[in-house]
Amino acid sequence: MNLLKALAAVGSMTFVSRILGFVRDTLIARVFGAGVYTDAFFVAFKIPNLLRRLFAEGAFSQAFVPVLAEYKNRRGHEATQDLVSKVATLLGLVLMLVTALGMLAAPLIAYISAPGWAHSEPESLALTIDMLRVIFPYILLISLVSLAGGVLNTYSRFSVPAFTPVWLNLAFIIAALFFAPYFDPPIMVLAWAVFAGGLLQLGFQLPFLCKIGMLPRLRLDLHDEGVWRILRLMGPAVFGVSIAQLSLLINTIFASFLESGSVSWLYYADRLMEFPTGLLGVALGTILLPSLSKSVADKAEHEYSSLLDWGLRLTLMLALPAAVALAVLSVPLVTSLFHYGAFAEHDVWMTRQALMAYSLGLLGLILVKVLAPAFYARQNVKTPVKIALFTLLATQLMNLLFVGWLHHAGLALAIGLGACINASLLYYYLRRAGTYQPLPGWAAFLLRVLLALILMGLALWFAAGTSASWLHADLWHKLLKLSGLVALGVLVYFGSLWVLGLRIHDFIKRAA
Repeated sequence: MNLLKALAAVGSMTFVSRILGFVRDTLIARVFGAGVYTDAFFVAFKIPNLLRRLFAEGAFSQAFVPVLAEYKNRRGHEATQDLVSKVATLLGLVLMLVTALGMLAAPLIAYISAPGWAHSEPESLALTIDMLRVIFPYILLISLVSLAGGVLNTYSRFSVPAFTPVWLNLAFIIAALFFAPYFDPPIMVLAWAVFAGGLLQLGFQLPFLCKIGMLPRLRLDLHDEGVWRILRLMGPAVFGVSIAQLSLLINTIFASFLESGSVSWLYYADRLMEFPTGLLGVALGTILLPSLSKSVADKAEHEYSSLLDWGLRLTLMLALPAAVALAVLSVPLVTSLFHYGAFAEHDVWMTRQALMAYSLGLLGLILVKVLAPAFYARQNVKTPVKIALFTLLATQLMNLLFVGWLHHAGLALAIGLGACINASLLYYYLRRAGTYQPLPGWAAFLLRVLLALILMGLALWFAAGTSASWLHADLWHKLLKLSGLVALGVLVYFGSLWVLGLRIHDFIKRAA
């Protein structure tokens, strides 16, 4: 399958999900604002999300997909289906235990996650505990969703896992619009929306697994060779992913000692960052991991290096303009999406600060999602773990350095710069090992991108207008003007690249 077409398919499905994600967050901001209640929900939702990334999208996928790709390419359908069944059974049993323990330990988990609330905001802490008990089963559901997604991606059914998050966003939107008044407090409806979204996502993927003959059966075999290979790979991978998630958890702890609303401001800024990160970083990582794993299984080293080179060029070409646009259009974006109802002008400025800080690290955040699969495809998880540990220490040092004078924005800046350090070290070790050899033409490519970035940034800066004009405009005027600015940025940037001699068919040839 042509990788650029696969990327377009994943990107288009992810785009739908992210747009609905913005609708969801706009509704949450409008109905609930940024304060005690939303802080409680975002903390409660973050904890299962951390475990989801640990058990599912993180360590599990990194260990599971390369082994699954090897089985598919070398051992045939029956052995592959047997492996999926055994892994799904073991994962389900472990996560049922984790879910039960999490629900029982909700008070302790909530206190560890936001210790600053114990005395300053006990209402937020109590609400977080109640929400955690409703949300925790989501870990089991979404981990099985991620397992199904790994199987579907290995079989080049990329669009299905990419579309799956749409169901969670729809659950949020329906809950906020129609069911909030029936809950006390109303924001409790969002916790039940998470649970319902997990059920919808899993139910959506099962028919597609059945179609390719990979629907898991109940089979527990702790002595299976393939299962043990995955477990051995998961060991260091769990450690590495937990380091990254620990960094996010520490940020929440820091934010709990800051001004009320800090957790929410970071969340809303992060959601804007998640759009390009998901649209490009997650999409590329999703496609590259099985493709790189296949190259390693086939011992095609040149193909492996070429795939990585293609991914890196595409990342730089698309991530850099996204970072510039997020910084230049920070006020238009925040006001257009969130400045309604309970979301006040003060919330706009605070969210804007976090977004501008995050934008400095966007390239690093996306590059990590492209470079890390290069190690996982070779079943090398130790090197990313060592790099993640160093990044954690560096991030916390930057937190201590920045939080005193930049407050919540300092926490966002530390995360972004930490991601840049992570990406730089991953690239360094790939080059040192000789597994990645850059193809010719990088200097000319970077020069063209830099010139196009400057022209785009200037065009957006002059066209955006004053902050006051965005703060006081109505919804449709803001959305129309924002759409025009996005179109202008795309036209100036890609038009400049075309004038400078960069052609899209160059990427099609590399991706074929």
